[in-house]
Amino acid sequence: MPGKQPTRGRSTSGAGETVRMLLDKAGPTYASASHITLKDTPTPLFQLLTLSLLLSTRISSEIAVSAARELFRARLRSPRAMREADRRTVISALGRGNYVRYDESTATRLHAAAVRVDEEYGGDLRRLASACDHATSAAVRLLTEFDGIGPVGADIFLREVQDVWSWVRPYFDTRARESARDLGLPDDPHALYDLAPPGRVAELAAALVRVSLDSQLRDEVRG
Repeated sequence: MPGKQPTRGRSTSGAGETVRMLLDKAGPTYASASHITLKDTPTPLFQLLTLSLLLSTRISSEIAVSAARELFRARLRSPRAMREADRRTVISALGRGNYVRYDESTATRLHAAAVRVDEEYGGDLRRLASACDHATSAAVRLLTEFDGIGPVGADIFLREVQDVWSWVRPYFDTRARESARDLGLPDDPHALYDLAPPGRVAELAAALVRVSLDSQLRDEVRG
């Protein structure tokens, strides 16, 4: 895919080294960290929606990832499983992941999300992609119709899914672009896409977000 030429940032060689440091020190994707093997199939797409919802609250990403792992370990990986699960099962899994401050409200939202995926999309979020006619602005609108997923949660979902849904690429949200600029990289999504190794665009976007949240990690990447 041809990209736009960077209008700011380091030289090509310097930018390439920064990207290598980012991927080495600030990877992987949040989906991968949550033990989601992301594919364009119903179960991992629902798992990603679950993770995006968990990451949308005012709680650390580490706790959100831990809670997602516990939910999946409890076999709550599909809309049907989440919808049919006993409420205490969901809350207990969140608790094991230390996701305790918002456990009750999040359990309610996870159930509602499962119901919506089932009833609106036949249990398959690939139908959401079709419903938005592969337009990211429409995808944001549809994702934010889920209770608990606002613009930030929609950004998370699209940022993470872009190596699977190629029509989303390149998706670098405001936080990722600001982080790139802070590191001396171009802040144009197409230029960042050009710097990413094949199949690792989502990983680069996630790494940029991580360093924006962790000053020590940012200093390590800067060297």
